[in-house]
Amino acid sequence: LIHRDSPRSPYYNPADTPYRRVANAIRRSISRAHRLSLNSGGATLDTPSAVITSAKGEYVMKVSLGTPPVDFLGYADTGSDLIWTQCKPCTDCFEQASPLFDPSKSSTYKEVSCQTSQCEVIGQTSCGGGASLCEYSYSYNDQSYTQGNLATETITLGSTSGRPVSFPELVFGCGHNNNLTFNNQVDGIVGLGGGNASLVTQLGTATGGKFSYCLVPLFSNETSKLNFGANAGVTGDGAVTTPLIQKDPKTFYYLSLEAVSVGETKIDFPSDGSSPSVDEGNIIIDSGTTLTLLPQDFYSQIEDALAKAVNLPKASDPSQVLSLCFQVGSDAQPSIPTVTFHFKGADVELNSGNTFVQVADGIICLSFRPAEMSIFGNLAQINYLIGYDIQNAKLSFKPVDCTSN
Repeated sequence: LIHRDSPRSPYYNPADTPYRRVANAIRRSISRAHRLSLNSGGATLDTPSAVITSAKGEYVMKVSLGTPPVDFLGYADTGSDLIWTQCKPCTDCFEQASPLFDPSKSSTYKEVSCQTSQCEVIGQTSCGGGASLCEYSYSYNDQSYTQGNLATETITLGSTSGRPVSFPELVFGCGHNNNLTFNNQVDGIVGLGGGNASLVTQLGTATGGKFSYCLVPLFSNETSKLNFGANAGVTGDGAVTTPLIQKDPKTFYYLSLEAVSVGETKIDFPSDGSSPSVDEGNIIIDSGTTLTLLPQDFYSQIEDALAKAVNLPKASDPSQVLSLCFQVGSDAQPSIPTVTFHFKGADVELNSGNTFVQVADGIICLSFRPAEMSIFGNLAQINYLIGYDIQNAKLSFKPVDCTSN
C-alpha cells in the first residue's frame, strides 16, 4: 500500500506543502462522503452550490469567507481565475454596500509566503513586506483591477441539501487597492476560469471538475443556482454537447463555432485559411461578458441579415455603442427571427431575448458587437442550463426557464 502523497505515488506533487496535502485530503474526503451517501441509497446527493443573481448585465454569486464565515458577493466570472474581495485596511477601494472583509477577525486567514508554490497560482505576483509576503496585481480588459496580498482562507458554499460545505486553505486575493467599473453591490470577483487560481480548479476532486449555471433574464428579480460536482450534469430532452478545447491561456473555455444562422440564412465562421475545416477553439464562452463579440466581417453579415429580416422602424442606441436598433411598441412581442449558433456538434437557438437587449423605452438593439476576440456573452446564455465538464472536455447546453430552477 502506497499513500497517494508518498514520493513513490504517481499522484505525488513535490510542489505541494504538507499543509496543502492535508487540505487536498480533506477535500477528497468530502467528495468521498458525497459518493458514499449516494451509493448507500440515502437522501439526495449533497453537492456544493451557490445562489446566482442578475446584476443587470453581470451575474453575482454568494459565497462565505473566513472563520466565522462572512458573506461575500462576487461577480461569477468564467473569463478570469482569481477569487478576490476588498479587505481592511483599504488604501484605495471602490464603494461597496457591505462591510470590508477584515482578515484579523478570521481564525483561518493566512497570508501566502513568496517561498511557496501558492504564490505562483497567478502570473502577476511579486514579493514585498518584511515577511516576504506574496503580493499580486490582477487586471481586466474593462480597466477594472485589484492589488493586494495573496492569502489562504476557508471558503464556504451552500449545497443542494441546504447545509453549508466548507473548503479550507483556498488561495484568494485580499485586495487593498481595487477598482470595479460596475456597481457597488458586489465585494469582488469569483474567478471560475480554467487556471490554477480559480474556484473550480481549487475545488478539484471535490467536484470532479464539473459545474453548471442557469442565467435568469437581465431584469428578472428571481435567482438561480450555480452547482458543482455530481449535480451539475446537463442531460435530457433538448440537451446538446460540444467539445471544450484546451488552449492557452488556460483561463478561457474555448468552443468551436462553425456558423451562425439568421432564420434560414446560414453564415459560415471565417477560417484563418490554414485548414478547410472550422478553426478549433475560435470563440470563448464567458459569463462575465455581457455582449457577444464576433469578427468584423462575420458580424456585418449577421447584422445585414437581421436588418433585412426584422420589419420594424430603425432607431439609434442612446449610448452609441450598439449599431443595429429598432423601435418597438409596448403592446406586442416583436417578430425577431431565431438566431442559431452552430457549435461543433451542438446547435444553440437564441430567441429575441438572447439576441436583442432593451436599451431605452421602446428601443431594442442587437446585443452583438464586432471585436478582435470572439466571445459568447451572457445575454446569449440566458435561459440555458450550461454545464462544464472539464475532465471530459465537453460543454452542454439545455434550454430551460432559469427562473423556475
